[in-house]
Amino acid sequence: MENIITLNQANIDKEHICCAISDKKCKDSYELKKNWLKKEFDNEYVFRRIDARAKVFIEYGPAEKGWVPIEAANYLLVNCFWVSGQYKGKGYGKELVRLALKDAESQGKNGLVTVVGTKKFHFMSDTKWLLKQGFETIEELPSGFSLLVKKINSRADNPKFKDSVKSNNIIDKNGLVVYYSNRCPFSEYHVRNSMVETANKRNLPLQIIKLDSMELAQTAPTPATIFSLFYNGKFITTDISVCMDSRFDKVMEKNNTKLTSKYVL
Repeated sequence: MENIITLNQANIDKEHICCAISDKKCKDSYELKKNWLKKEFDNEYVFRRIDARAKVFIEYGPAEKGWVPIEAANYLLVNCFWVSGQYKGKGYGKELVRLALKDAESQGKNGLVTVVGTKKFHFMSDTKWLLKQGFETIEELPSGFSLLVKKINSRADNPKFKDSVKSNNIIDKNGLVVYYSNRCPFSEYHVRNSMVETANKRNLPLQIIKLDSMELAQTAPTPATIFSLFYNGKFITTDISVCMDSRFDKVMEKNNTKLTSKYVL
């Protein structure tokens, strides 16, 4: 098993952050994610990965300072958690969760909490795998999101989604609306470039809302603050690839969403 390292203020500039390592078009987005991490390290944020050029990592921090609209006092919020390629099935996922639980226990936390899809959502952790590791479903939303928890203190209050994700208070219910943040090194480029080009090509109205502060993220109308796409007020997907012209129609069709002639040339 490869060594697991922790990124921090001292090594973040020279270490990679797993995603978009060699994607030249996302170079600026990549740096924006690094800058986001640098700021969050001051909020006790943790980024651990294997010491290899691979996508095997976990990110977490105090839920009270998380960029997600949940209430989870005294929990650690697990954000991105990924084990890919040849490293699957070799114990890395279990080890990364064990380290997060160890941190939670040493800090006197109630446990771990994370947002996933009731089924596997893009850019979110594997729900089935987490349930097999002892996580429990605490709350589900009609939009398809689930709140999972793995408790250390069995008597602790359950986390819950904030009201902002239950009100369907989308900024504009006409056409496409995107909410995103710099929590992902792909988001800035694909939202500001690919999504704009795709929407323009189809003559679709597009509103882009950047969640550029913790306060905005914690009151967002979606628990997927990396990237969420809505169409006519309906949540569509967390899949950033929908931004690209070559993927847009396929993703929309997969989500049983038809573009009305009102918006299409």
